[in-house]
Amino acid sequence: MTTAPLILLIEDDAQTRRFLKTSLSHRGWSTVEADCGKSGLAMLNSEHPDLVILDLGLPDMHGIAVTRRLRQLSDLPILILSARSQEQNKIMALDAGADDYLTKPFGSGELHARLQALMRRVTRSLGNQEIFETGQLRVDLTRRKVFVADNEVRITPIEYRLLGILIRHAGVVVTHRQLLQEVWGAEHIHDQHYLRIYMGQLRHKLEVNPARPRYLLTEVGVGYRMAIDDTE
Repeated sequence: MTTAPLILLIEDDAQTRRFLKTSLSHRGWSTVEADCGKSGLAMLNSEHPDLVILDLGLPDMHGIAVTRRLRQLSDLPILILSARSQEQNKIMALDAGADDYLTKPFGSGELHARLQALMRRVTRSLGNQEIFETGQLRVDLTRRKVFVADNEVRITPIEYRLLGILIRHAGVVVTHRQLLQEVWGAEHIHDQHYLRIYMGQLRHKLEVNPARPRYLLTEVGVGYRMAIDDTE
């Protein structure tokens, strides 16, 4: 029997915790709960969860501080659930180390899909994946070759670096800041026009309709996301 993935819920609102516990258990997840940041951090070592769901509005610590501490202690996926819908809050959380951000109110179906995407990313990482596939896009990560519908596509080194980062985080958003820092360096974290140019070039090479991308999705004001198939 396969053990259900264990989620650590760090949420101070009891009603939200009950809703999450019920909806997640119906989808096959197991949960443990913490009502503040310090308790959640302590449970990271005592409970050994597979994934963390974190609210930003905690009574003892700001959720951003908890995110940074979690990231120092572990590489576990972190999904932020928050009523704060402003783009700046999303950017701060993702730059602090969160993997995804879902705004309240939300549907249990979308929550489940986001969690599955995060767990698939972990599975790919642990499996030292050499081939990435979604739809008709296939990337041979060992040979650094890219194919669309079995036809090889020539892309530049910078385009490949961008694509590689998005594949490494496939299914979740990567911020503009993170992409700029990893590809061009910290001195270029505000040069978003670089991203617009190169992402446009990548879309013209990889997408059937660059104006309506299937693989390289925009998270408006935040960053980009590599779409993955949900047919597994």
